[in-house]
Amino acid sequence: MGIETEVEERSRKGGLRTMPFIIVNESFERVASYGLQTNMIIYLMTFYQMSAATGTSILGIWTALSNGLAIVGAIISDSYLGRFKAVAVGSISTLIGMIILWLTAMIPQLKSSPCSQFQHVCNGPTAFQLAVLFSCFGFMSLGAGFVRPCSIIFGADQLKKKENPENQRLIGSYFNWYYASIGISTIFAVTVIVYIQDRYGWQVGFGIPVILMFLSVSMFLIGSPLYIKVKAKESLLIELLQVVVAAFRKRNTSLPLTDHGDYYHWPLGSEFLAPSNDFRCLNRACIIQDPQRDLNPDGSASNPWNLCSLEQVESLKALIRVLPMWSTGFMIFVAMNQFSFSVLQTRTMDRHIFPQFEIPAASFSVFLIIALTIWITFYDRVLVPLLSKYTGRPRGLSPAIRMGIGLIVSCMSMALSAITESIRRQRAIEEGHEDDPSALVNMSAMWFVPQYALLGVAEAAHAVGQIEFFYSLLPKSMSSIASAMYTIGTAVASLVGSVLVSGVDWLSSTGGKTSWLSSNINKGHLDYYFWLLTFLSLLNFIYFLVVCLFYEPGNDGSSRLSHVADDGECDYRILSES
Repeated sequence: MGIETEVEERSRKGGLRTMPFIIVNESFERVASYGLQTNMIIYLMTFYQMSAATGTSILGIWTALSNGLAIVGAIISDSYLGRFKAVAVGSISTLIGMIILWLTAMIPQLKSSPCSQFQHVCNGPTAFQLAVLFSCFGFMSLGAGFVRPCSIIFGADQLKKKENPENQRLIGSYFNWYYASIGISTIFAVTVIVYIQDRYGWQVGFGIPVILMFLSVSMFLIGSPLYIKVKAKESLLIELLQVVVAAFRKRNTSLPLTDHGDYYHWPLGSEFLAPSNDFRCLNRACIIQDPQRDLNPDGSASNPWNLCSLEQVESLKALIRVLPMWSTGFMIFVAMNQFSFSVLQTRTMDRHIFPQFEIPAASFSVFLIIALTIWITFYDRVLVPLLSKYTGRPRGLSPAIRMGIGLIVSCMSMALSAITESIRRQRAIEEGHEDDPSALVNMSAMWFVPQYALLGVAEAAHAVGQIEFFYSLLPKSMSSIASAMYTIGTAVASLVGSVLVSGVDWLSSTGGKTSWLSSNINKGHLDYYFWLLTFLSLLNFIYFLVVCLFYEPGNDGSSRLSHVADDGECDYRILSES
């Protein structure tokens, strides 16, 4: 009777009527967060007297935290809170962070005064002012860590009803609408919100994201009575961690001479009867030492931290196998994290597209999004049908080839950035602006559009190929890990980019020399820094070619792509996260 009541109550909840609350929540969160991040370097340099290098490093760490905490948020959501509470807590945390940031613009005591051109020495921010600033970054990173990995799955929970198998089509439609709303939100953030900040100041520019985030939280909570709230259960990431712990605990256990299934724990219906030969040290995690002690009467492990299933061990091995290829994608994201310097460049150039309208300096990243969208559409609708006839692959080119194309185009983008900056800097010096970094150079900012477009194509080609490569090598039960690895990759790249910026700034300024990354970009040498990124990107491509040699031809990401194309389980949805 109780079960019937639960099923009946579940049937009255969820469905399409919950979609507006969930999609609006995520859309407003994206508009608010991206609307703050894009122009933040100017705010830090103006009101906290940070150098361009320091501000860029801090923003890189903020991005790394926001993406890296997604794994923590996913584990806590799956294992303890459940997705509804995780999204609610994350949304409220983001709102608190935005309110604090808005207060720094409203209350003069929370930030240092901007320096005038007559001041030789500026008073930097106090420890309290920096603590307030960093606390708002912390709250927003924590919020993003909960909302972004859980929101989309929470929406899918509302449409998954076993009694109605046709809802699978609705879920596919939901994913399309969800990511379309994210794309529109991102474009809105880097154009409209940035324009408001430039035109009406920080108080209004930070206030509007606060209002949008308040509406986001309110909409999500108002829909609470309608939601299906799936209870927390053990996370797959926890199961992988159990393998590491169990293998370490039994590190002194001798491995059997033959990998016969009788030695290992594998539940009924398992597709694995014996472990693979690579990474054999992990096989200890599923060795049954004492059946009476290690197994329950039903055959399950009595202590999952001491005995794991064969599937868990093989899943972890599959994850380890893709790590080298995963690491080849860091440099693309490092290149993309240089937007802070690009904002400083485009601020000094003519950004008018009409006599009465100029594009805000921080809005030029919209060209990356446009190029990314055009490339995905062109490749999927035009190139795939043509290439598949010649290659015999459902997706046209193999994932590895597409990743390689993305890496090469990224190198081209960085080289073009270096050439463009060299021309811009030379013109600034010739026009007598060497000591005035805010002076306008007689040069159109449209020179920067090609490098943004190339970077958009690079990300689209590489990211889609990488996700499909992961999906082809990871077990089907770990398909969600592919998205998580992409997010963690962006977090690692942001951290690497911050360290690189700090290192270049320190090394290039030794001996009293002007740093390449000086806040006065007319005296610095951003072109040298972009050439360095070009060189590192080229080295990374060579590393990528070496890594490809260690994968068997059948494991280049093409072996399982037939079911990707048929099932539609691996598509371009992850790109909207970037």
